[in-house]
This record gives sequence, structure tokens and C-alpha cells, in this order.
Amino acid sequence: MSTKAKDAANKLKKLADFRRQLEKKVEEISAELEGLLVLLEFVDATLLEQGFKRAEVSEPPVKAVVPSVVEYESVVPLKTVTGELLANLYTDKELLRVVLAEDKSFFVNTPPFQQFLVERVFIKMQDKDRHAAASGELEPDKIFSFKIVQDGEILKEILVENVSEDRLRELKSTIRWTLEKMFEKDKSPGV
Repeated sequence: MSTKAKDAANKLKKLADFRRQLEKKVEEISAELEGLLVLLEFVDATLLEQGFKRAEVSEPPVKAVVPSVVEYESVVPLKTVTGELLANLYTDKELLRVVLAEDKSFFVNTPPFQQFLVERVFIKMQDKDRHAAASGELEPDKIFSFKIVQDGEILKEILVENVSEDRLRELKSTIRWTLEKMFEKDKSPGV
């Protein structure tokens, strides 16, 4: 074997070793994050049990991010009354993912997104589940959680976990209504 071939083989071996180290580190960090999220839920449940209210924050804590490669059981297009596609809503078991239409820009500051959908719907569902978990009626890992994915001020996706069957229908109609109102405001002249 030539020196050049040996050098190439050594580089490949080192690269493969480095890849294994990276994989191990990713697993360690994932496990640590999972543990921290469980601890955070425990602390929240304990605080609620003691009568403390959760502090208002601009972006609520999220238990986990729904992977984008998940295959979903159903896809529901969310459209305006005139048939304009606003987003696609993907559901699978207790997961819900809303992917906004690429040909439209929904700004997170446009009402009624933050004031209604996030604060009055999502946070209230989350708070209700936290209270239920604090009183032992619900497992802490079943608390409703959500994540807003945005690019700057533009809304890209809404990821929701622990969606019960009875909440699914409410969320579908509420999200569609919110997006339709945002779309109307964004396309109105002078807005």
C-alpha cells in the first residue's frame, strides 16, 4: 500500500472515529435535555400546587419539538371561504403540525395570532393541563405543549403535542379562523 493510500485510510478512520464521538455527544445532550424538561415540568407542577402562577413570557417553554420527518395519519388543507389555501394541518396520534402556505406571509404580530390563538387558546390549554398535572389528574408528560416556528416576524409552522381528541376539532377550527383573519388583515390595503 502506498503512503498516499495509507494517509487516506488514516484520515477516513479518524473521520469515522470523530463521527462516532459526535453521535455519542448528541445522544448525551438529548438525554440531558429530556431530563431537564422533566425537571422543569416537575418544578412547574410544584409551583402551581403551591399557588404560584406561571410568569408571562413572550415565547412559552416547549416540552419537545415535533420532528419534521414524522409521517402523519391525516392532512387537512385549511382554506378561506373563497378556497384560498392558508396552511396544511397534519395530525398523528397526539401531534398536530400546521405548515403555512409558502405563497403567503403571515406575520406573528398580526392580530388575532398572539392575543387570541397563543394567549387565549394555547396558553389556557397548557395552564389547564398544568393544573390537572399538579392535582394528579394528568401525567406531567401529557401536558399540552406548543412551539411557534418563525423566520424573523414571519410565521412558518405551529407544532403542538399532547392534543386530545376532544381538543383536535376545536384547534382545527380555531387555527383556521385565526389564519383567515390574519390573511384578511395582511391583504387589506393600508395595513
